[in-house]
Amino acid sequence: MRKTYIGELEEVILLMVAMLQEEAYGVAVTKGIASQLDRKISVSAVHATLHRLEEKGYAASEMRGATAERGGRRKRFFKVTTAGSRILREIQDTRSQLWNQLPPNALPI
Repeated sequence: MRKTYIGELEEVILLMVAMLQEEAYGVAVTKGIASQLDRKISVSAVHATLHRLEEKGYAASEMRGATAERGGRRKRFFKVTTAGSRILREIQDTRSQLWNQLPPNALPI
């Protein structure tokens, strides 16, 4: 079976979805990335990436919570699927293996 890879942005967004749990929707993910990583990203880029992760089977979504503050519109909430959890763990394992093999003075100070 061919191994599937995800990009760094997909990884960060999928991790943020996992961190936010029940509160993972586009704007919350965007704000989480800004606060946790001090990284600016547009809401539209986050939405596009979330939908791409959903197409790949790494995330799933559902519409919930119409609110007056949103003019009665509902939000699309995301969660990490079993496949998404698996790919994140594979990435973590791969990176750990590489870091563990790094010679002591391999990186300049």
